[in-house]
Amino acid sequence: MALKPKRSELKAKPGAEAERATAMAASHLIDERIRSLGGWRAETLVEVRRLIHEADPDIMEECKWIKPSNTLGVPVWSHAGIVCTGEAYKQVVKLTFARGASLADPRGLFNSSLDGNTRRAIDIREGEVLDAEAFKALIQAAVAENLRSSAPKSRGCGST
Repeated sequence: MALKPKRSELKAKPGAEAERATAMAASHLIDERIRSLGGWRAETLVEVRRLIHEADPDIMEECKWIKPSNTLGVPVWSHAGIVCTGEAYKQVVKLTFARGASLADPRGLFNSSLDGNTRRAIDIREGEVLDAEAFKALIQAAVAENLRSSAPKSRGCGST
């Protein structure tokens, strides 16, 4: 005789499924944002997005800071916290790394927001080509920094 599932077992579990739906909605908004830009800025964001996903297949896409003057919001890539944002301005595509000041940048990709204590940015102008391998390494370093910062802190020896 088969057991009937309990009523509580029939309810949808929020977590992963809701997260996937949110991620899909954000991806569609980012697609729409890119289409609305057109030209070199769209091409740049498409390439940057591809490199981000190559660097970290588990990265989540989000759209934040949606408002009447920016109905599609700002594309955000997160893994254990914000890794970077991608904004398009008239002269540049700006990639802002939330914890950029704490990341090593041996190839000198950061070229904007260098005075801050936390963020760093990469401004890409029309015709410029991003060093793909260095950028992917920077994404991976930012994810590692987020994971390190969000990890539970040890209380030391003998603590419970």
